[in-house]
Amino acid sequence: MNEKILQIINAHPINTHELRRELSIMNMVDIGAIFDALAKDKTIQIFRLLPKDIAANVFAHIETDKQQIIVEALTDNEVGHIIEGLFSDDAADFIEEMPANVVNRVLRSVSDEKRATINQLLQYPDDSVGSIMTTEYMTLREDFNLIEAFAEIREKKMKGLHTCYIVRRDKLLVGSVTLKTLLLAKEHERIGDIMRPTVISAQTLDDQEKAARLFRKYDLLSLPVVDKEGRMVGIITVDDAVEIVEEETTEDFEKMAAILPTEDPYLKIGVFKHAYKRVGWLLILMLAAIFTELVIADAEDFLARMPVLLVFMPMLMDMGGNVGSQTSTLIIRSMALDEIVFRDVLKVWWREFRVAALCGVLLSVLNALRIIVFNREDDVFFLTLTVSLTLVTVIILSKSLGCLLPMTAKKLRLDPAVLATPIIKTLADVVALVMYFAIAAMLLPGLRG
Repeated sequence: MNEKILQIINAHPINTHELRRELSIMNMVDIGAIFDALAKDKTIQIFRLLPKDIAANVFAHIETDKQQIIVEALTDNEVGHIIEGLFSDDAADFIEEMPANVVNRVLRSVSDEKRATINQLLQYPDDSVGSIMTTEYMTLREDFNLIEAFAEIREKKMKGLHTCYIVRRDKLLVGSVTLKTLLLAKEHERIGDIMRPTVISAQTLDDQEKAARLFRKYDLLSLPVVDKEGRMVGIITVDDAVEIVEEETTEDFEKMAAILPTEDPYLKIGVFKHAYKRVGWLLILMLAAIFTELVIADAEDFLARMPVLLVFMPMLMDMGGNVGSQTSTLIIRSMALDEIVFRDVLKVWWREFRVAALCGVLLSVLNALRIIVFNREDDVFFLTLTVSLTLVTVIILSKSLGCLLPMTAKKLRLDPAVLATPIIKTLADVVALVMYFAIAAMLLPGLRG
């Protein structure tokens, strides 16, 4: 928080004139961040000092719990003014987070048109394009000339305007035109003659990740949203696309770390909820480790006859888990960026196989030198050969698991992130031990017969 603002707020009494002056020159996002550190009484007091023309914009950048405090303290008219000033997607997001009593009061305070728009957005499935779009956008008709177009723009006074969308009378989307194009055009030109007829768009029921990919691929500032018939119903702005990418990336990281996804900030989540989000997967992984125990128990005789085998088990298991996790993370990220698809599975596997072979040979040679230098066992040659062959085999198999499992999961419409680090590491542990004891049984003289 700005130190000068903090000093003004903590002063007794608050110099409201100076505070208003400081707030007037600040960015809306920075003003919203101020409220994160304020107590309840200060939150209400400072928000009431905001000029009405910026209060709604600031409100959109305040944390949900503080938004609720503000709404509960304001009159119905004040609440209505704030919600009317929000973009429809921001208003819908706010409504979705509020308890029923607050929702009822807010919806009573807004116009019928705003209420209908909010209810429409709330009906779309979570994580769909329709649920994050805003219905505030600028449309022009093909038969408008430049004078008519600018008259329409001045009348609507649309915020954040940079692109106008061209629709027919039935709202069918047929093109787009930027403000730069309008400014450089001649007065007599028709919009239909200067518009760009090809428009990148998304449908309301598309997954929001698809919209984010379109923003990245085509360097968009906004993306029109259409229904099944191609009629325009809203737009997604670039700030929404950034939020989508952040949410989806965070969700993938949480799944890859065996944590149930949550949209709440870390410090806003209680200890019990943190535990709940983690303990389920930890229980599954603990039970999955039974397979590792069974393999070790089955090799108990081997270990009793040659205890030195125990020394290399942690290294081989860790290497298998690390290699599998490394590969799965790379593959999942590449799939998320549409760099690879399932039809590339053999090409990807062959590439990873060669990478694994190179890494395996290099690491096994270095590890063999270490064993020869520091180990004084009678069967050091066969021991070295056993560990080296196991290491190469484990790296190859773990890399294969790391690339094939996520790609197969994607093909089966499962979330590949779930099959990332924890699951693959557990499978790689079992593979490492099975291969280790199998190769040891074949090569080590002390274990034959």
